[in-house]
Amino acid sequence: MKKGKALIILGVLLVVIDQVIKVLVKTHMTLGESIPVLGNWFQLLFVENKGMAFGMSFGGVIGKYALTFFRLVLFGFLCWWIAKLLKGEKKVPTGVFIGLTLITAGAFGNIVDCLCYGLIFSESTYDTVATLGSYAPIMQGKVVDMFYFPLWTWPDWVPWLGGHIFFEPVFNFADSCVTCGAIYLLLFHWKFFAKE
Repeated sequence: MKKGKALIILGVLLVVIDQVIKVLVKTHMTLGESIPVLGNWFQLLFVENKGMAFGMSFGGVIGKYALTFFRLVLFGFLCWWIAKLLKGEKKVPTGVFIGLTLITAGAFGNIVDCLCYGLIFSESTYDTVATLGSYAPIMQGKVVDMFYFPLWTWPDWVPWLGGHIFFEPVFNFADSCVTCGAIYLLLFHWKFFAKE
């Protein structure tokens, strides 16, 4: 059970880091404000995501409820699966647990935004930072994104890409956890999942 406690500590730590960053951005930056970190290559750019990844939306208010419910179900499934693997007799590589914990913690970090941020913060605008208040009912909060890496702009002569920024999405720490966990599992533990 030591492994289970270590995974819980790791998951909680990742969620806390994610939420501290998001709360600091939400309460200290106006919407659209940008702070250069490494010149123009890496910026803190405050945007809010109304729906799915990369700013896509899904069916208005009803779609947002459905999406948040789906996230909750997925989070519950991941927790159940990790617990099942921990209790199983079959030896599971530690890396599998770490990858699944990264994904689970990242998913939960974004769930917190959807569930709670509309209830505890005022709406962020281009002129004012958020304070304590309320801007939306439960499950209708917006996800806070802030990491932006506009590494370069494609030359105009490149078909379909010309004039576009190489990596345009703005993302958060939770998104990074999900992405890194998934890539790590695919690269180093795909044989385990193929057998599962």
